[in-house]
Amino acid sequence: MKATGEPDGRPSNAPPPAPTQTLAAQGRLSPLDVVTAPVRWASDAIAGFLWHTGALTVLTGQTFLSAFRGRFEVGAVVYQMEMLGVKSFGIASVTAVFVGMVMAIQFAFSLERYGAADAVGRIVGLSIARELAPALTALVVGGRIGAGMAAELGSMNVTEQVDAVRALGADPVRKLVLPRVLACILVMPLLTCFANIFGFLSAMIVCNLQFGTPLPFFVSTAIDSVKMQDFLSGIGKTPFFGFVIAILGCHFGLLTTGGTEGVGRSTTAAVVVVSVCVLIADTVLTQLFLSL
Repeated sequence: MKATGEPDGRPSNAPPPAPTQTLAAQGRLSPLDVVTAPVRWASDAIAGFLWHTGALTVLTGQTFLSAFRGRFEVGAVVYQMEMLGVKSFGIASVTAVFVGMVMAIQFAFSLERYGAADAVGRIVGLSIARELAPALTALVVGGRIGAGMAAELGSMNVTEQVDAVRALGADPVRKLVLPRVLACILVMPLLTCFANIFGFLSAMIVCNLQFGTPLPFFVSTAIDSVKMQDFLSGIGKTPFFGFVIAILGCHFGLLTTGGTEGVGRSTTAAVVVVSVCVLIADTVLTQLFLSL
């Protein structure tokens, strides 16, 4: 993952330049190039996707292997758990509270017209436990964590701190990537558990105050409907979400070039790609857990 210069001035760890961008930079963009621009854009996008997929696969393999080399740095993992988990607790809790409130209002208002208001606790409990708490927590917290990792490692990369770590004989992947990946895998289930609690409590309070649903009745119906399998199905996704978030944030951070402007580009790319990949992972894992 080392950034070394090439004769054209482009770092070796950067994706290949788009042909259309190269032609435009040389002032040779002909009318034919404009007509074929969509095809070129598609080929550029596919080439960039394949390049990033390969680089991400290499980083994943290096991270996995580095976990079995040398002494394990527990202190670094604990520090990252505090930075990633404790400081994300507020935004995860606020998201869960308002999601629970919106879910309760929507379902209670709709079901009350059909005389099925007593089913609100069941629906809200299942929705939060199986899907909303893990997925929305991963989206919101993942955007924050992914952007933070990309910005931090990107700043270290453009100021040659990563090269300094390598020059001292240390492995940047083991020192910088592995603690963040492990910490993110560990904190995501904990944040999701709190999101389940806050989301359910906010939904219960809203149903009681606005629709007159007794608190014991709401709790009993939810407990009768939400089985341990439903809870584990939601929690079981979160380690995968944590891995996706951390490895993508570190990937874009280590590829950062171009000074502060490059840090901004890497941070933006990390947020977008993390959000999309979390949704894709959620779809695949939901289908997998439902088939078990």
